[in-house]
Amino acid sequence: MTEWIPAKAGMTLKSKRATKDVRDQVSRMAKYISYEESGVSIDAGEQMVGQIYSSLASTFGPRVMESKNTFAGMFRLDYDEKLFKKNYRSPVLVACTDGVGSKVQLAAKIEKFDTVGIDLVAMNVNDMLVQGAEPLFFLDYLAVHKLEPAIVAELVKGVAAGCKMADCALIGGETAEMPDTYSEGDFDMAGFAVGVVERKRIITGSNIRPGDIILGLGSSGLHSNGYTLARNICFKQKGLKMTDALDELDSAVLGEVLLEPTRIYVRPIVKLLSQYKVKRIVHGMAHITGGGLVGNIPRVLPKDCNAVLRKTSWPTHKIFTFLQNAGPIEESEMYRVFNMGIGFVLIVAEDFANSIAKKLTRFGEKVYNIGRITTGTGKVTLK
Repeated sequence: MTEWIPAKAGMTLKSKRATKDVRDQVSRMAKYISYEESGVSIDAGEQMVGQIYSSLASTFGPRVMESKNTFAGMFRLDYDEKLFKKNYRSPVLVACTDGVGSKVQLAAKIEKFDTVGIDLVAMNVNDMLVQGAEPLFFLDYLAVHKLEPAIVAELVKGVAAGCKMADCALIGGETAEMPDTYSEGDFDMAGFAVGVVERKRIITGSNIRPGDIILGLGSSGLHSNGYTLARNICFKQKGLKMTDALDELDSAVLGEVLLEPTRIYVRPIVKLLSQYKVKRIVHGMAHITGGGLVGNIPRVLPKDCNAVLRKTSWPTHKIFTFLQNAGPIEESEMYRVFNMGIGFVLIVAEDFANSIAKKLTRFGEKVYNIGRITTGTGKVTLK
């Protein structure tokens, strides 16, 4: 296990170790078995730690406390206006953990490792946005068959890129080399995010009421859900290759479409909420992940409300149409598995829906009025 933390002079490991040459010489003389002969390279871990520091440091803000030889990353939560702009009267910490799922297998398949880290960050920070929280810092966990420093550096580079998009700091991580657990070429990733929200500003969905408008923010594609089904269709049933350019996707390369990173919605949502500090016009939000629109919106609905969605009110990505036809997949299953082009949902007061949509559009989002809240039993219906 290789653990790293922020350090001003670079990244340091936990213990002092003899050089590889000395260890090898002792091993030959005494016929001892080494950790490296068992499949785990300490030297590769040391090399990897040195390679990733610049990516990490690029995410640090003034609240990251850099220190040598510590066992954990540190982050200041200050209230002093002279030091920081962010001040909280009654701060509540919000924490999330998530992974990327089988999307990592596609990255390994074509050896493209610089985007799934963005997915990892997105799956966590988009979740905490639902409560109105803004991300503070992030940690990652990477498990591999064999530690390849250059590949790990690319993966962490992607995580750092995602953290910068989410305005949070990457302050720590762990890389585990486990040749007996993972097959050659395989790896997995998990992420952990901590954010903060003012207690009086927490969004729970309890203010949702009939007449509210449902706004959908466009997704960038599959995001990070439904890949087991997508892989089954593309590679097992159709025998396609990641390098195939498909007419159904406007000649786009299949691998590039499947590896398109999950969209991170932090900046527009945080900026929007900061402009309505008194009025509580955003009544609920949902990150559309596994379970799709029909599975995630009910998580924030009151028991006496339904969400009625108009399927024709937003464009569907061609990857969804392709998968549905190629499967074939029933429409109900499509909406239960995939985001279908909507990655994040806001449920807002009717009188403010247009102004909110205009603001989010100015912030760079594709915004669609996709439905309305009615009286009901806490379900989603599609029209």
